[in-house]
Amino acid sequence: MALPITLSEIGPRISAGAFILNSGLGKRAADDQTAAGLHGFASGTYPFLKDVEPKQFVQALSTAEIAVGAALLTPFVPTALAGAVLTGFAGGLLGLYLRTPGMRKEGSLAPTEQGLSIAKDVWLLGIGVGLLTRGTVDRGPKRVQKAAKTLAKANKRVSRAEARAERRTARAARAAAAAA
Repeated sequence: MALPITLSEIGPRISAGAFILNSGLGKRAADDQTAAGLHGFASGTYPFLKDVEPKQFVQALSTAEIAVGAALLTPFVPTALAGAVLTGFAGGLLGLYLRTPGMRKEGSLAPTEQGLSIAKDVWLLGIGVGLLTRGTVDRGPKRVQKAAKTLAKANKRVSRAEARAERRTARAARAAAAAA
């Protein structure tokens, strides 16, 4: 049984997965000051987070990062699913970049010094979209793949049967010619 990933997907999945998993594990033991800072930054952009306690927010963020990293690093997680998860995660990060004042130069998408640390996460979005595309467009659905494989086997059997029939016909013709 083959894994649902290809060799060309291993590099992006490992690089993004290890990076995000490490980030999530690092936040597991965040102190109160770090939790408050991360929570304040995120809730400034996403107001619905203001009702969440900073420590609870950091634990949820840590868990989400660990889950995203693990999904990318686990080879039996289908590429389309891993790509969709990473795309959603990266979209949230880039939302911080686009909506937080001071992250971008005035009237531009170019980052300021403060925005550079988040703007670089555009590579995560690129990897996510690439994996999502590869997993959905480049590969047909399982039924189509299975039908194509079955058809190829059937065509091979027909070719062999035709070759056997031609050999029998040739033998019969030679035998008839020899008897005559």
